[in-house]
Amino acid sequence: MSPSSSSSSDAELSIGERAFSAAGAAVISAIIVNPLDVAKTRLQAQAAGVPYPYHYICLQPNAVCQSLSTSAAAPPPCHSGCNRYKGTLDVLHKVARQRVHRSEFMQEGFIRLWRGTSASLALAVPTVGIYMPCYDIFRNFMEEFTTQNAPNLTPYVPLVAGSVARSLACVLCYPVELARTRMQAFKTTGSGKPPGVFKTLIGAINPIRGTERLQSLHRYRYWWTGLGAQLSRDVPYSGICWLTLEPIRKKLLGLVGDEATAAAILGANFTAGFVAGTVAAAATCPLDVAKTRRQIEKDRERALKMTTRTTLIEIWRDGGLRGLFTGVGPRVGRAGPSVGIVVSFYEVVKHALHRRQKTSS
Repeated sequence: MSPSSSSSSDAELSIGERAFSAAGAAVISAIIVNPLDVAKTRLQAQAAGVPYPYHYICLQPNAVCQSLSTSAAAPPPCHSGCNRYKGTLDVLHKVARQRVHRSEFMQEGFIRLWRGTSASLALAVPTVGIYMPCYDIFRNFMEEFTTQNAPNLTPYVPLVAGSVARSLACVLCYPVELARTRMQAFKTTGSGKPPGVFKTLIGAINPIRGTERLQSLHRYRYWWTGLGAQLSRDVPYSGICWLTLEPIRKKLLGLVGDEATAAAILGANFTAGFVAGTVAAAATCPLDVAKTRRQIEKDRERALKMTTRTTLIEIWRDGGLRGLFTGVGPRVGRAGPSVGIVVSFYEVVKHALHRRQKTSS
């Protein structure tokens, strides 16, 4: 499939068909990579000061820590590293192996590796459903325009189209992103069911009874706290990602020719997406750390005053370069497969829909 034939097939698909392709890709990706997203968020939240106590069986092999005592106020002796995450594998291991011994203890376990998946799905389906089709439409329009009027600018079309499409998707879906980050960052206490997306958002603003309606409405502005950090992360990420992905994809598809099979399209897009997602995730990790820190801030007044610049300076002051790249391992490990899965599934479904249209006509 050459670039020209790809563009022509894109033009024949409706927005609904594009959105369907993108939504399916988003669901698969969100479920597969969610544990790495939890690990990344936990590491970044820990660096920001969120406590993760020892209320679980200590998994250190030579520690004497068994959180089975009857008094939470008098903890048994424990290895100094028991209540801190040391890296991606340590987060996954501890979260998966932790047990609940008392109702007030922090509830963890293997299933908690998919904590926030409901929010991830609620976020990924509309976000990718808006993002991918808009990127296709903007890219096709801009490529056609620049090819005729400014050929020198054509290589930069993916950067601009990706940035604009991502900005639109971020602004529309940001409250769900806020809920997902908070659901993954904070442990659940008590024996009740963990709060879902809606309860998490309501808990974030926590309006005080008796306040005037105007003041209460003002609190809902908190749902967009950190949007600037989100945009400052996602716009460069998207630009770098598509600027890297498109040349690799076109080169790989060019080797196959015009009659590319679904397997060839899958392989070319997954490879290009994996490389592009890895590069973009590593380059924008400091911005991701800043976004997480702003989203998990519990002081609403402070959260509303925080900016990406001041947050980055604070992170640099507290942890230096290492602090800016907290969680880079799981972020990169998540982004590569995630972008590969989304882009390849999206393109394969579009290919199948296009072939069905040609057969029916």
